[in-house]
This record gives sequence, C-alpha cells and structure tokens, in this order.
Amino acid sequence: MGLKDDLIEAKAQAALASGANPDDIDTSEGSATEVEAELMKEAIINFLTEADFTVTQLKAPVTVESLKTPDQLVNIRLETLLGDKAPILKTIRKLGALIPGAGEIIDELVDELETAIEKAVTPLLEGGASLVGLDLDKDAGGLEAGGYVHIGEDPDSKSSFNVEDESGQRNFTTVKLIREDVEDIL
Repeated sequence: MGLKDDLIEAKAQAALASGANPDDIDTSEGSATEVEAELMKEAIINFLTEADFTVTQLKAPVTVESLKTPDQLVNIRLETLLGDKAPILKTIRKLGALIPGAGEIIDELVDELETAIEKAVTPLLEGGASLVGLDLDKDAGGLEAGGYVHIGEDPDSKSSFNVEDESGQRNFTTVKLIREDVEDIL
C-alpha cells in the first residue's frame, strides 16, 4: 500500500467508526473518498517537498582529499653545522703537536678558527634551512588522513561511531522538521 491507499483506508475506517454502513462507503476510483485521498496525498507531498529539514545530529567520517603547507623554516643545531669541521680541526691540532714548539700556537689558532666558524654559522641556527612544503593528494597515494565531522554531541573519536550501515546511520544521524521552519507553508 502507498500513501494514497492508506488515506483511503483511514477515511473508510473513520466512516465505519462513525456508524456508517460498510456498503455505503465508496472507495472506487473517481469516488469522493478516492479523489479526496489523491488531493490529500498531493498536499502532503507538496508540504514535505517545500519544507526545509534541519540536521540535528550527524556523525560522519571525513576524507581529506589534499593537504598543502607552505615551506617551513627549520632551526639547525650548532653541533650539526660544526660537525663536519671537527675532524679537520682535530687533525690540525694533531699536526701542531708533531711540530716541536708549534703545538701551543696551532691550538690557539684552531681555537680562534672554531670561534670564527661558530660566529659565522650562528645566524643560521634559527630558520637556517627550509623544509619544502607538503603537497599531498589522496588520489596520488601520498595522503592518508582521518577525522570526523559532527553536529550535536562530539563523539571524541571516529572509532565511537560507525555510519557504514543502516543501523549506524539511524543511530548517529538525525534530520528533523522543526515547526518554526515551516510555519510559513502550513
């Protein structure tokens, strides 16, 4: 049965409840009851299609399609910048120790050189390098991300709901017709 048939049946049952003789109830095509049911069906359909419904509860997973970030400045540790020079400076000190009387002078020169190098690289410590911005796309296989959207109570995690099946959709989504939203079309 459909809406129109249900309306015809309701009209017939109401007539019986009012004491009408069952033989006097005409529900055939073209009868007043059938025409009234058709008009009521169309009125209900018109009302529902004109009404704005409001989502009052929604929990759904989100698919992130792409993610882009700008280039980022990166801080560098002093040890990183000086690291490749340490073996050279150590070797120069060893050479100075091999030359009689030059060890102390070489050590002072290496100390000055280390200080000069440290002073030269210090401006590079904060923001001295840049990390190229990310440009990830799910279709290219470079992005895997998750999350959730919600209206109503925050589910705290997408693992606390599942809208993959009808039961989950029924439990975690709600659409309501709010009377104030349809007062102008009643």
